[in-house]
Amino acid sequence: MAADGTKPAETTRKPAASTHPKASATPKARTISTSVNAPVRSMQASDAGETVIVTGTRETGKKARDSVAPIDIITSKQLASTGQTNLLQALAQVLPSLTIPTGGFDTGALTRSFSLRGLSPNETLVLVDGKRRHTTANLYADGGPQQGSTPVDVSMIPMSAIDHVEILRDGASAQYGSDAVAGVVNIILKKQDHGFNAQSITGINAAKDGFQQGVNLDGGTKLGDRGYMHVSGEFFHQDHTYRSAPDAQTGIKDNKVLGQPEETRESVAIRAGYHITDDIEAYALATYAHRHAESFQNYRLASSLANYPAYAAIYPNGYSPLETLNENDWEVTAGLRGVVLGWNWDLSSVYGRDYDQIGLKQSANLPLSNATGQTPTRFPDVQGFSNSQWSNTFDLSRAFHVSGWPHSINVAGGATYRYESYSVGTGAPDTTAYGGSDALAGINAGNASNSSRDVVGGYIDVATHLMKNWQLDLAGRFEHYTDVGDTETGKVSTRYDAFKWLAFRATISNGFHAPTLAQEHYSSLTLSPTAARGLIAANSPGALANGASQLKPERSTNATGGIIIEPVRKLHITADVYQINLRDQILPGGNITGDQARSALGLNGFTLPAGSESWSASSLSANWFANVASTRTQGLDITATYPTQLGNVGVINWDVAINLNRTRLSHQTMNSLTGAPLLNAQSVAYITTAYPRSKMIWGGRFTSGNWTVGVHEIRYGQTTSELTYYGGTGNTSSLSSTIFREFRNTPKFVTNLDITYRVNRNWSFTLGANNIFDARPSRVPDGNRYLGAPQYYMSTSQLDMNGGFYYLRANLTL
Repeated sequence: MAADGTKPAETTRKPAASTHPKASATPKARTISTSVNAPVRSMQASDAGETVIVTGTRETGKKARDSVAPIDIITSKQLASTGQTNLLQALAQVLPSLTIPTGGFDTGALTRSFSLRGLSPNETLVLVDGKRRHTTANLYADGGPQQGSTPVDVSMIPMSAIDHVEILRDGASAQYGSDAVAGVVNIILKKQDHGFNAQSITGINAAKDGFQQGVNLDGGTKLGDRGYMHVSGEFFHQDHTYRSAPDAQTGIKDNKVLGQPEETRESVAIRAGYHITDDIEAYALATYAHRHAESFQNYRLASSLANYPAYAAIYPNGYSPLETLNENDWEVTAGLRGVVLGWNWDLSSVYGRDYDQIGLKQSANLPLSNATGQTPTRFPDVQGFSNSQWSNTFDLSRAFHVSGWPHSINVAGGATYRYESYSVGTGAPDTTAYGGSDALAGINAGNASNSSRDVVGGYIDVATHLMKNWQLDLAGRFEHYTDVGDTETGKVSTRYDAFKWLAFRATISNGFHAPTLAQEHYSSLTLSPTAARGLIAANSPGALANGASQLKPERSTNATGGIIIEPVRKLHITADVYQINLRDQILPGGNITGDQARSALGLNGFTLPAGSESWSASSLSANWFANVASTRTQGLDITATYPTQLGNVGVINWDVAINLNRTRLSHQTMNSLTGAPLLNAQSVAYITTAYPRSKMIWGGRFTSGNWTVGVHEIRYGQTTSELTYYGGTGNTSSLSSTIFREFRNTPKFVTNLDITYRVNRNWSFTLGANNIFDARPSRVPDGNRYLGAPQYYMSTSQLDMNGGFYYLRANLTL
């Protein structure tokens, strides 16, 4: 389970870092104390309250137990015990405040995202060893609470490289900049200079599909007597799952649109550090990952090819297009840090890039075939997106002792420069001609773009005690964006320890999320058998003609208050309430349909398929990103842990974690031309009720001799959605533009079990099951399924649609 800063969990007890660079475990092992870059020992079971944290504080040697804000510490051992093969899925098993989408459509299914506290994935900042990580180039364009997000794809970091993860459940824009509205996820990598670890995990779903195989390797070595290098690698493969109901057109399960994509991923990470002198350390990190993934689209009937004999010969039984992704993701970090005249300093540069080449298999360009005689079935270059980020930071910190003030004052400050770029590439000619390739049209020249911006900023952070038991932290930050202007943020945090067993903490801050370059410039057209949906750039002719305007940064006001209590020995309880007022939230707005959408798409150079003139008005839609609304999110986080010693038999570590969360709409933006709201009822539901009202995790882990047994129950609260009505033969025609059906996805319970046997000090084996009783989401009514196939609603963040997953894991440690 997730560990708060006051409770025990499986983690390393790092020694409090010394202010002197020569303080070290051995005469030759030099450690500079100002960063997460120093080598750490392997995580062992101990008290997380004694862990030295680096997230949410600029103080050196700050312990989690003394944090002024709620911090979850998730160790590599806890991540492994979930049985998941990537970080995102593992975190969702242990953190109630973190949720992931039920699934995803189109290219959005190929990159998974997550949210904290019921806010968009864009509102969470991800760091790696304290440095801002670049985001994916693959924007989620389909409807849902994650629409418009380009999150950090944490699955591209090898699980074997991760030592632990620190999650700050508090707004932190004043400390870290844009995106830290809901919180911060800081991934701390392994830095051991010795040892070797290997893990193999094999699993399959209860439905006997979705086979998964993952292999993780990592090991460390010394670089002379002054440095280290740790290398980690991962291979992962998963097969498709098939969760569609029978297609309403054929009455059989030939539409494979509902299910997880097939994916193969390889990744590697190299972390190194070297002490040039006793006072200066050089450090570096390089990560690289490649992913190939394929996602099914809606089935096309054989009868749809009656006028296209070339394709009818190739697809005599119809066809199911496959959207493909070939992704290359890499990042390089280089830095120097040390101590001079009592000041801890850190100078670093990080460059990261994600490139996505999106293609099609088993598809067609029907008019192109008749016009030219060509019959392509593969389109390897339909869309291309590239996102890069170059971050440079200089940080300083020092603890002062001032005459007349009995407590030390920690002063920190720094400056940042960041360059961001985003490119939308033109599709190959056979993907754009005559309306474009089926299922996903290529990007035409009028919608291709290259954009960039510069971000400069600075911050200052002061922390001290007003009294022995009363802490106070102050932070302020200024940043300038060349495209959206200036932002100023501040944060005040305090904590009062009334007794050794009782403490109170509170924070008030403001934050911001600058619109991403993808939100400003992305454009695409998605084609279904009897429908089309366009997402066009806010500054494009089609959007401007319908009242679009330049995007502004989202701004937030955050307030939290909490209590930390140990009513009886070893029973650690925390409770934190929070409120996040988010203004100018960015989501697609406008939702124009019919001829109005046809005109907007035409102004942007998109050509619609032949026969689209006969579609219903609501089957043809377009929208663009806008500052659509303001919301208020309120919630409560509760955690508790308690160990039960069973004499010589063993010990049970109990844990409970609860998140209660509610978001309400407080203001909606109107179209500047028509005066109509930018959001319809369906879009309002995406941002207010698509996340569970609650998520609870409770259970325990029993250890006796060489055996460990873990059992946890997860309860997902209700989600509520507004569903589209469909009619016509086979549910082919959308009937909803203003009227929708309220659908409640009722609370669900999931049971996880894992049993581990340690054969010896090197080998261990685990047999486990996630969702052992194969729970599924609530079924969507028949009249609200396009073509009848999507029996589960994908645009929520509740229970995964795949059901039970059973696995065998083997671990080798040398």
